[in-house]
Amino acid sequence: MADRQLLVIRHVPWEGPHRILDAFAGIPVVEVDGLAPGAALPALNDVRGAVIMGGPMSVNDGAEHPGLDAEVDWIRQALAVDLPMLGICLGSQLIARAAGAPVAPGPRKEIGWLPVEIADPRDPVVGPLAPMTVALHWHGETFPLPDGATALGRSALTPVQAYRLGSAWGVLFHPEADEALVDTWLTVPAMRAEAEEVLGPDAEAALRLGAMRHTEALIARSTQGFAAFAARTT
Repeated sequence: MADRQLLVIRHVPWEGPHRILDAFAGIPVVEVDGLAPGAALPALNDVRGAVIMGGPMSVNDGAEHPGLDAEVDWIRQALAVDLPMLGICLGSQLIARAAGAPVAPGPRKEIGWLPVEIADPRDPVVGPLAPMTVALHWHGETFPLPDGATALGRSALTPVQAYRLGSAWGVLFHPEADEALVDTWLTVPAMRAEAEEVLGPDAEAALRLGAMRHTEALIARSTQGFAAFAARTT
């Protein structure tokens, strides 16, 4: 496996793997734009694992972004061979869809630094966040637990915040977040507008304050999970 690469799928420039890649030092990484028309995802035999990131689009936007449907097909094949995958936000929705779960708008958008309850402290990837952690949320769509998956996390608004399906993990919130990530996202006009839609005119201040208060603990705990995922790909 030493010659295989880690696949990172981006959907927008500002939602990259960020701190997740710190766990993969020395491992070759190939990044693919999942929305690019005709984007060629590598053969499963050529990758050791995949990190699938977020984006503002919906899993259901295949007509507008045909690359999403191709990505779901690739993920479905990856699930069949038990390829290690970590899906964040949209990435978790794509894995859920590939596993047969519907993805649809939740009762309302969930944006901000909010608590997540962790169901299984023994899980290697999500367990280090147990029993509860405050993390950054930024999503509008949710999904039921995919068939065969184990529920790993929930919030007050969203019953399925994290799950495991074989060697794939889906995490709807953002364990990779820190103050630098918040700074980056707030430079994107569409992200700022969406935050203000949900949190009001003081959205920027609230997001920065949450990052200042919770980043240190989130980094310390999520770093353990990222390392455990990286170990699964070796």
